Amino acid sequence: MDTNSTPLSSSSPFPSIQTEVVTVPPTIFPHVGYSILSFLMFINTVLSVFNNSVVIAVMLRNSALLQPMNVLILSLAVSDLMIGLCGSLVVTITNYQGSYFIGHTACVLQGFSVNYFGLVSLCTLTLLAYERYNVVCKPKAGLKMRMRRSIFGLLFVWIFCLFWAVAPLFGWSSYGPEGVQTSCSLAWEERSWSNYSYLIFYTLLCFIIPVAIIIYCYFKLLKSMNKLNRSVELQGGRSSQKENDHAISMVLAMVVAFFACWLPYTALSLVVVIDPELHIPPLVATMPMYFAKTSPIYNPIIYFLSNKQFRDCALEVLSCGRYIPHGIMQQQQKNLN
Repeated sequence: MDTNSTPLSSSSPFPSIQTEVVTVPPTIFPHVGYSILSFLMFINTVLSVFNNSVVIAVMLRNSALLQPMNVLILSLAVSDLMIGLCGSLVVTITNYQGSYFIGHTACVLQGFSVNYFGLVSLCTLTLLAYERYNVVCKPKAGLKMRMRRSIFGLLFVWIFCLFWAVAPLFGWSSYGPEGVQTSCSLAWEERSWSNYSYLIFYTLLCFIIPVAIIIYCYFKLLKSMNKLNRSVELQGGRSSQKENDHAISMVLAMVVAFFACWLPYTALSLVVVIDPELHIPPLVATMPMYFAKTSPIYNPIIYFLSNKQFRDCALEVLSCGRYIPHGIMQQQQKNLN
């Protein structure tokens, strides 16, 4: 007998009355667990939308910031904002309800959106690392960086990621509910060669290669900065060790945030491919996508802390113009004197 059903007992004092069997739908996750996930995703949504909206507003209000390198950051903020709206916001609502109640079409759309904009963010970070490497390690190539080059680079990223997001819609893998069934993503649990082949190429081209590029570029960047500092010191100049330490801290923060968000997601795909028979508990299957959905929070904070010009402009926007950057304040005092 199904333990979730409660049929009328044979010892009922009213044998002539026919009572329908009451069936309680099985729960994958306790209701309090869904509530906790909903609360966490609500916080994640607020921070993701707020942080990235500030970045976009600051960039659009200050044309001086729209330099070739910063256009990449603007694109990153747009893709991160869409992750917050299409991913975290939807998951907040479905976890509050305790089920994915908005239908299969919405499920596929959410899976596609999170996959697409997540890939765009990841590949934009890779492009950003490559361009920073060019500016520091190949000054001649860095000087050639123009807005046109940034736009072409972003077009490649958005089209490349679109291919990998659209492929499951046409049968190469698929999108569906995951884990505790309140969010949708790639059908990791689907046991088919079509899914395995997609996950193999997806992991290689959309994670391993971008990670290798990021690590290589930042390693060479930091190595070049240290070499430049030693050269300046030998010539009797003032070393920029403080700036170097600041750059190293920001780079480490970016790499750690990157891995914290995307490594669990990729590890799950590898485990599914390596051991198709392995049973993955629903909560464990869900957590990688939740980690990935936190990525939009960190990037704006890192860039806010690492770029003084952007930080001043952001504080000016947030204070509705009442904040005056320190440099401008000093210049005003000189003019008064």
